[in-house]
Amino acid sequence: MPKIFRLPLILLALLATALASPTLPLCGDSTMADKPKARPNPETGRGQALPALPSADAVRVVTHAMDGRGSTSFIDEGRWAKVVAALQAGDFVIMQFGHNDRKADKPGVYAAVRGAYQENLRRLVREVRAAGATPILATPVARRKWSGAGELLATHGDYPEALRAVASVERVPLLELNRVTAELERGHSIEGSKRLHLHYAGGTYARWPDPVKDDTHYSEYGASRVAALAVQETIRLGVPPAAWVR
Repeated sequence: MPKIFRLPLILLALLATALASPTLPLCGDSTMADKPKARPNPETGRGQALPALPSADAVRVVTHAMDGRGSTSFIDEGRWAKVVAALQAGDFVIMQFGHNDRKADKPGVYAAVRGAYQENLRRLVREVRAAGATPILATPVARRKWSGAGELLATHGDYPEALRAVASVERVPLLELNRVTAELERGHSIEGSKRLHLHYAGGTYARWPDPVKDDTHYSEYGASRVAALAVQETIRLGVPPAAWVR
């Protein structure tokens, strides 16, 4: 192709890249991950419910979250490297870890709260910024665990506070999902909060012949409520994802 024609094509390609919608990668655990919907399956990750909220032409939501992963295993399995390799200037990355990092009985997943966990978070933040993108941290969502006295119990130990400390020192926008989802659970009451999660009689769904009582993962309703809370957090913070909502 003559050089006279190459330059306009290159300029057009650069312009298309500049005008492309930003990408919003979601990195985290099973509460955020996409769940298969090939057959009736109420289990839904909050990331799976998020694309229904922003305008389709405003941002492209890409869920990299995976069941059972903590910050260490997400990095060691090469999942994080794929996220970074695809980042473009102007992208935003939401990172929520802490659910599984505290599992000391799983050496490949465990990350000491004031050690590897915080080190991993700082690395994620640093590498997102190096790619010209913006990091956003999110505290882990609350579980539905009630005491005999009817109080919602915290189940993540010091991990939410350790994440808050990293966000503060590194000056990273922080989605306070731990606190707002705890309020969501309380607002639904002990019995009503079952609707947010997976509580079904045996045989209700073919995949569960026995009764299901899962207080960690979300139903479609629960995921949609938590996704909406995440969007409200971006509005509170005034970060650009807030402007993408319809």
